[in-house]
Amino acid sequence: MGVIKTKGVILARSNMGDNDQMVTILTPDLGKIGVAAKGSRRPKSTLMAGTQFLCFADLVIYKSVGSYNLNSCEPIEIFYNIRLDIDKLTVASEIAKIINDVTEENDNCYNVLRLLLNTLYVISETDKDLKFVLSIFKIRLLSIIGYRPEIEKCTECGEKTNLKYFSFKNHGVKCQACGKQDRSAMEISEATLKALRFIIWADAKKVFSFDIPDDDKKQLEILSKIYLNNCVEKEYE
Repeated sequence: MGVIKTKGVILARSNMGDNDQMVTILTPDLGKIGVAAKGSRRPKSTLMAGTQFLCFADLVIYKSVGSYNLNSCEPIEIFYNIRLDIDKLTVASEIAKIINDVTEENDNCYNVLRLLLNTLYVISETDKDLKFVLSIFKIRLLSIIGYRPEIEKCTECGEKTNLKYFSFKNHGVKCQACGKQDRSAMEISEATLKALRFIIWADAKKVFSFDIPDDDKKQLEILSKIYLNNCVEKEYE
């Protein structure tokens, strides 16, 4: 129990009574926590700005037995451009939902938070293909939370060359011979394989700094969607 100073991104909000909110916050050290923001819906509340959806803020939280209460918050970044574009907001909302689903209280979420902030920045400040951004986010997130696919050798025979398939059953690539025998596998191009390697191994600040042809983007979109759904056992549209 006591006062905690941290930073976090608002993943979700729900109203309580006439003036209060319960906000779900992703923090680097406390994991995902639900925090009561009392009075935050009042027009002159000092908590209003810092409890907006997707706002990244400095937070002062009081922890009591079984609950968190927000004492103060100071916005660091509100990703304003996302609020002006319905397509950007739709993708950002899906990203927030996915992170809400795969994180828990007391998780070490430093790397997940860093990925979220980098992703929101790219969505807000660039014109990068949003579906491509979402695909990159999904693969990188899964790699962070324990579902990193094998992308250097065949998951069946260990072959390191002629890797032409991605197996959802075996969580990684397969050579042409093994891939043809796997009904769960999809054929992938050399560009898609290189993209997977870059997404998994690149520095956090550079993970979005590449491009591939449109056909390979579509392939990566399908792969990332199916792989995420299989790993977390939930269907995302």
